[in-house]
Formats: sequence, C-alpha cells, structure tokens
Amino acid sequence: MNKILAVVITLITFSVNAQRGYKDSNRIGIGAGLTQMDIYTDNLTVTPGNGWIGGFSVRGNYYNNWQMSFGMFFTDSNFSVPTLGTSGIEDLNVKLSAVQIYIVPSYVLVEDHVNLEFGPVLQVNGKLGVDNDKETNVLLDHPTLIAKDILDVSKFNANIYVGINAGTKNFRARIGYQYGLTNMFGNLNSKDNIKATGDKFKGNLGLISGQLTIYL
Repeated sequence: MNKILAVVITLITFSVNAQRGYKDSNRIGIGAGLTQMDIYTDNLTVTPGNGWIGGFSVRGNYYNNWQMSFGMFFTDSNFSVPTLGTSGIEDLNVKLSAVQIYIVPSYVLVEDHVNLEFGPVLQVNGKLGVDNDKETNVLLDHPTLIAKDILDVSKFNANIYVGINAGTKNFRARIGYQYGLTNMFGNLNSKDNIKATGDKFKGNLGLISGQLTIYL
C-alpha cells in the first residue's frame, strides 16, 4: 500500500508541475459519496448493494478543452448472495473493501461547470468480508461450497470509468460508472474446492458512484 501511495503522489506532483501556466490553476479535491455495486456472473445470484467511497484528487487543465485528474479513493461496497444458514435461507451480505487509483482525462463541455470524464481505474482489493458466524453458510448456487470458499478474490482489477461532473470551480457533483475489464473471481479458480465443482468462476465488477467534491 505504501508503494501505491508513493506512485500516486509522484504522478500528482508531475501533473502539478506540468500544468503550471494554464489559465485554470490545479485544484486539489476532497470527495465522498455513495456507491452501488453489482457483479456480472453466471456462477452466483448477485443482488446489488450500497456502500461508500471517499478520497482525494488533483484536477487541472492539460491541453485546450482537455483536463486530467489523478486520484486515490477508498471504498467499501456491498452485494448479497443467497445462502443456507443456521436459521434457514437468507441473503448473505458480502463486503468488498478496496483502494482505487485513477488517471482520468476529461473533456470540458462547459468551462468551469461541466466535464465529461472517461479513463482507466486500477482497483486493489482486499478479501471479501462476511460476518464471522456466516462464513459456513452454504451457497445455494453451489451447495458443495460455503461462503468462506469464495472470499479470496483477485487482488487487482482493471476498470474502465465513464462519468460526468458538474457544478462550480470549487464544488462539483460527480456521477460515474465503472466496469471491471478483468475477472474478479479469477483467483478462486486456483483453489481446490472451486476446482472440484468443475466450473470456472468469472465475474466482472459493475460500480455506480455519486460523489460531492470540494476543490481547495
């Protein structure tokens, strides 16, 4: 994590130095908001859940009507899957904690007010989390598996982001969508208990986020 933070700080420093002299000064933003996460998979029945996202970014002019943003965000997002627990059938809440690093160009639609953003996001995942007393819940989609069998997901995801932010120079609302280009469940396919099912697990992240950002 320290290495990731060092890379982001370096990129932001380069961005600040490279963009000096443009008509709009670089702006450091602090933002937070809500998310809704889904996983597109044929292996599990997934119900999207809500979560939060927050972090910092630097935005500045790059060339003509183009701007560039660098940032790091922390997120806790949730989804649920049907399971059989000690009290019967229940939707098990699963939490994903992650760090997102993005380098996103944006096109200025209305100067100082509206930007269209699109670009890559690197997501670093922790293990999926469930309540300790729910780890042995049986997955209804795979009765030979329990909840803790699917928690060790892939550590890295490559996402593509598209969104829009609108407001004033110092205050913006930001709405965006991310789609995972890589297999979030890829790491599970190396596990013996997953291999025993005969299925290849595959899942792609879908994340909607809405944030409010204050630019200093």
